[in-house]
Amino acid sequence: MLAPRIRSYLCRIAGHAVPITYQALAKALDLSPPNTIHQLTVALEYLIEEDAAAARPLIAALVVSKARHGLPAPGFFDCARRVGCFDGDPSGSEDPAFYAAEFKKAVEFWRVAAEDS
Repeated sequence: MLAPRIRSYLCRIAGHAVPITYQALAKALDLSPPNTIHQLTVALEYLIEEDAAAARPLIAALVVSKARHGLPAPGFFDCARRVGCFDGDPSGSEDPAFYAAEFKKAVEFWRVAAEDS
């Protein structure tokens, strides 16, 4: 399953406090076409569901879209809404503020979690 590999990789880079693009993550994990980005997004949504259920910051916040100026793809926000982590307006106007806060929490939490393991 891809989700544990993604979590492991993101934990290793969390301490850098720099997001990674979907494309760079796919390359780092040596994913093979077809649909590498789709493979990632399905696994990242699974991680969002896991983190929400465990009341942890969303490790998926470390992954952003190159085309969205440093924000994750819309699916990140949709999934965060579905699991009750984000109640922002679906128009996207609150996405940047939510993302900035979630990224900060994720970096702090997952950096420490990686150090402890």
